[in-house]
Amino acid sequence: MTKLERLTERIWIYPFEEERDRPTLGYIKGDHWSFAVDAGHSANHTADFYNAIDAANLPLPALTVLTHWHWDHTFGMHAVSGLTLANTKTNDHLRNIRDQILYEGREFFLSQDEKIRKEYTGNMPIIISMADILFNGEILVDPGNCPIHIFQAPSPHTDDASLIFIPNEKVLFPGDALYGKFPTWESDPELCRSLADILEKLDFNICVLSHHEPIAKDNVIKGLRSTGF
Repeated sequence: MTKLERLTERIWIYPFEEERDRPTLGYIKGDHWSFAVDAGHSANHTADFYNAIDAANLPLPALTVLTHWHWDHTFGMHAVSGLTLANTKTNDHLRNIRDQILYEGREFFLSQDEKIRKEYTGNMPIIISMADILFNGEILVDPGNCPIHIFQAPSPHTDDASLIFIPNEKVLFPGDALYGKFPTWESDPELCRSLADILEKLDFNICVLSHHEPIAKDNVIKGLRSTGF
């Protein structure tokens, strides 16, 4: 069983898996309650994450935030513990993809990528939920002596990126915001520069990429200002 990896005193990650395009999921423990970054690719992904949390003798999250709407980060949302949080644009995208799958059928979704088909083997149901709590721009939450700043930002990957910054731990969860657009992975240089300008002003040491190992701030800025990720 894949285990949680501890990054700081309050932060753990559940590592990404390339075969089924499962992104890294984040776990933040406050003094009063716990917080998760992203809901997972499916109910199975979420269950594996929660098994790892249980194995680490940690409480399940009371709140899960979505970094953006893409399926590998959100389609496990119906299976999460507690409430979910997203920006309004993410919720709109989820509603649109839910309606499209209902209209065109599950094959429309499964045909997007082989890794999706590997996650959804055995005729697993595709269930898309909307977030419980919505915000625009930015929001600050504090699960107990651990303020978490969630804010929307320009991104070469998607137009609904929410970044999660934990200043006391000097950790940033950008989701897929640093990557190019699916499926070509091409990056808009202007959006990369705009994001780099924002991130340069944040005091973080560790950036938790969704589909790669965590990297240092200097490498984040360098990557965004050169060829992108």
